[in-house]
Amino acid sequence: MPDESTDAPLTAELAAHAPLLRVLRLTRNVTRAAQELGIPQPTASRRLAALGERLGAPVIVPEGRGIRLTRAGELLAEAADRALDVLAGGVRQVREEIDPERGHVELGFLHLLGRSLVPGLLRDFRAAYPHARFSLVQGSRQEIVDRLRAGTIDLALVAPPPEEADVEAVTLAEEELFVSVPAGHRLAGRRLVRMTDLADEDFVMLEHGYGLRTITDDLCRRAGFTPTIAFEGQESDTVRGLVAAGLGVALLPKFEPGTPAGVAEVPLAPRVTRAIGLVWPVGYPLPPAVAAFRNFVRERAQVP
Repeated sequence: MPDESTDAPLTAELAAHAPLLRVLRLTRNVTRAAQELGIPQPTASRRLAALGERLGAPVIVPEGRGIRLTRAGELLAEAADRALDVLAGGVRQVREEIDPERGHVELGFLHLLGRSLVPGLLRDFRAAYPHARFSLVQGSRQEIVDRLRAGTIDLALVAPPPEEADVEAVTLAEEELFVSVPAGHRLAGRRLVRMTDLADEDFVMLEHGYGLRTITDDLCRRAGFTPTIAFEGQESDTVRGLVAAGLGVALLPKFEPGTPAGVAEVPLAPRVTRAIGLVWPVGYPLPPAVAAFRNFVRERAQVP
């Protein structure tokens, strides 16, 4: 068997070249990569040639006016990319360990939660951690969960929270869903509406990837019909506006404060709710500021 310890000098050399490999993977051009890193182009070329000699195989080959990473180069660039991300996370953890109250949290959440839930959480958290900084990312449920798994955000507020083994979640609230219909609609004055009452209606829906879309599709399927979709949107406020214009019905949480003009919100029978949860990845420690916000939300969720 090969002695892995003999790779140690090459690994150390690769660590020094990791930024160059990462940038080359994006630019496919040695000159541009050298410019981005602030080093002379001949220096970058010499480093790549020396690395190829140590490996016994080139890491780049010419292609048109640029270069192409060889299979060996691609493998090393991928490894360098991952290693630099891990190192950046370590530097961040060290900085926040020294001063956790000045930490940074990348928080992703659904558009709908930006009206009251997220501002309220941030306000109360910053009362205890006034110097904490947040970067806020909005999108569909699928987009936010994908970003969490990719590591581009730290925490996610979504509905419903995913149940896969690679993430953990805490439920903050159970939110009731209503049938939103135009104010003059035949169902507007009803005390309750069943999904079967909507079989012949045109629907205004959020696009695929949104939790509300999945819930609506599933409820229609269980009621025995496929909804007729008149319009699809990316924000619940737009969906409500289309309902108010008489262009269809929708399943949405209750609008706060009060019911919007031109829309009637009718409860479903049986009652339908969706869970809103904070989600974080498992398998590695969270930076101190991120852990502090996660714990703050988790404690709040346990308060009756």
